[in-house]
Amino acid sequence: MIDLDELHRRVPVADGHADSLMWNRDLNVASEKGHVDFPRLREAGVKIQAFTVVTRGLPVIDGFPLLMLKEGWPAEARASEWRRCVFQLDRLESFCAASNDLAAITGTSAGLTSNLEQGRLSAVLGIEGAHAIEGQVDRVAELARRGVRFMSLTHLSNNELGGTSTPLMGNRPLTPLGREVLDAMAASRMVIDVAHASPSMLPELLEHRSLRPFCSHAGVQGATKLWRNLDDPTLKAIADRGGVVGVIFAPQYVGGRAFADVARHIEHSLSVMGEDGVALGSDFDGMVPLPQGMRDVRDLKKLTQTLLDRGMPVRVVEKVLGHNFRRFWSEVLA
Repeated sequence: MIDLDELHRRVPVADGHADSLMWNRDLNVASEKGHVDFPRLREAGVKIQAFTVVTRGLPVIDGFPLLMLKEGWPAEARASEWRRCVFQLDRLESFCAASNDLAAITGTSAGLTSNLEQGRLSAVLGIEGAHAIEGQVDRVAELARRGVRFMSLTHLSNNELGGTSTPLMGNRPLTPLGREVLDAMAASRMVIDVAHASPSMLPELLEHRSLRPFCSHAGVQGATKLWRNLDDPTLKAIADRGGVVGVIFAPQYVGGRAFADVARHIEHSLSVMGEDGVALGSDFDGMVPLPQGMRDVRDLKKLTQTLLDRGMPVRVVEKVLGHNFRRFWSEVLA
């Protein structure tokens, strides 16, 4: 019998996507609300957590302004998408500063190594949708200076950079502004997150030779055919470029409410990408439900047990849980 507590202590457990900065919670305080905070991550054995900045909601009916009001964002922070972005970056910075050395924004490989050695949570920063820069390409470098290490060009709707994978949005390609932003990201040594990219835009993102691609959170078509999920050629292209795909937990994308449904997506991804290309991309705090029996990050061990029960070798489980993201971030943050 595998000791799950020991396994989660030993492995640098990593998750590719949490939208926790949207919500009016102090991440230093253990809560029963939402899915993630620093104490709960520590209890679950998570050592590397990607926190993403969201600045826009669904197409046509954008409920994000109502969410900001409900969560008590100050008026200045609500004034524009760029201010929304800066507000969330400031929040994570202040949370880490007040964490008594339990968490740190991590922008370098040396910082990641030090955090792992000292038992600190490594918070890796990303932007979900480059509409946050409001068309000002020089803001990419500013984001990099603030510790942002990855960004997707689009989120739930089309923008001036390109198309979203959301249905009925026209499958738009990359725009000239999108190409400028990709070049600026490459110059700032950022990583491109292909989550939410339209099918016609995906190849252009993957073919940019100066950018390392990865996907912070997605399901896969080979396990559940759905607009949101990545097909096998995309999985292989990401793996061929040394990228990693974080498999999402949300039932609507993995085709069911059981941990076994998440496991199916992990297993298919492994069959296409190999054992070094697959990781976890929960979408914690992203306004999507979790598998049945999962309250929050503290129940991550139930997924670990499911993978082991399905016959996945311990070595591969450890890679999926964290070693693959640790390697990836160590390389791209070097």
